[in-house]
Amino acid sequence: MRPIPVFVVSLGCPKTRVDTERFLTALGPVTAVEDPARARLIFVNTCGFIAPAIEESVATILELAQSAAEAGEKERPLLAAAGCLVSRFGKESMAAELPEADLWLPLDDMAAWPGLVLAALGEERPVSSAPRQATTPEGYAYLKIAEGCGHACTFCTIPSIRGRLASAPLPGLLDEARALIAQGTPELVLVAQDLTAWGRDLEGPERLVDLVEGLARLPDLRRLRLMYLYPAGLTDDVLARLADVGPPFVPYFDIPLQHAHPDILQRMGRPFAADPRRVVDRVRARFPDAALRTSLIVGFPGETEEHVRTLERFVAEARFHSLGVFAYQAEDGTPAAGLPDQIDPEERETRRGRVMELQRGISAEILEGFVGKRLDVVVDEPSPEWPGLFVGRAWFQAPEVDGVTYVSGPGTAPGRVVSALIQDSQEYDMSALTE
Repeated sequence: MRPIPVFVVSLGCPKTRVDTERFLTALGPVTAVEDPARARLIFVNTCGFIAPAIEESVATILELAQSAAEAGEKERPLLAAAGCLVSRFGKESMAAELPEADLWLPLDDMAAWPGLVLAALGEERPVSSAPRQATTPEGYAYLKIAEGCGHACTFCTIPSIRGRLASAPLPGLLDEARALIAQGTPELVLVAQDLTAWGRDLEGPERLVDLVEGLARLPDLRRLRLMYLYPAGLTDDVLARLADVGPPFVPYFDIPLQHAHPDILQRMGRPFAADPRRVVDRVRARFPDAALRTSLIVGFPGETEEHVRTLERFVAEARFHSLGVFAYQAEDGTPAAGLPDQIDPEERETRRGRVMELQRGISAEILEGFVGKRLDVVVDEPSPEWPGLFVGRAWFQAPEVDGVTYVSGPGTAPGRVVSALIQDSQEYDMSALTE
């Protein structure tokens, strides 16, 4: 069976990347090409979460349509656009607005994507049921454990795009994890819109910690990381059970708090609105050395200078290892877009810069404390700029969203876990050497 030359762009979050990987695997043999004009299939998995992501998705489709046209009508690749953008606005609307794409694939047809694309290509081959092949660097792979979201945050479009919570069953997740580990993956990163909600919609009694315990028992898994833990779901019971799991589970907690002032949290429709410090204290009571990461939104409608100062005090006191700050975007169809007292866009960006500047110093101080210490580093990939230097991560560095550890020395290679001495640190990154 001849491989199909494919040019792929996967935009947005890791959950979209997993969807892309499953699609590519189901196509059967494919060959990735670097020039879209030389592909038979150009596949764009879009993001439609916020306005900048929509703009990026549209610009990418138009750019790749131009590349496809340059191949000539006879050799022109099939351009398929899939994912969140299509589901947010509808495939009929997108086809009318962007006729440059040949095929529009919404999320509710995800299981049909491979068959639809193969038919459009004129390929008479069965859809493959082979295990998903990761396209991430060799040091890690994502394991998506649920689809959609059961919460109702006033600023968020995810439930309208990806639907309500739909947890993947435990046996299938364990099988998928085994297959990824068999590919040589040392670290699995669990992703979902809210990991703590996993299992609530399933018939069995299993919840997140049951899944974590099952994954932690898999042979050859070196590191297990949890991304996006809804604060209200981190109860004392959940944390107590996680504390008993031990390696390969790492005490890295990605808790999207979004703000620190109860007025703003209530307007956002967030639980745990009274005092987000409680969840920070609760985690550190069980995991004194935990690495905490959070995401925050500034410039939400009605946010005042007092609210911003409260947020800054919270960031200074909590001392997160890493932090993402986003300037609020008013998204059509969300309740927050209709709230009064919308903040000027320039002021939103100013507030974002204030919080990020504060976090920059905190991150630098935390990383400086690791200089001179020996840490295990998962090696992801070679540095594209310096021969012999590799990009890796310590246990408190999640892929794509946190800083990295640049490592070199004997035994360093992609997919390996090496013991390295931290030589230097900057604001977000470190450098290390094996011996």
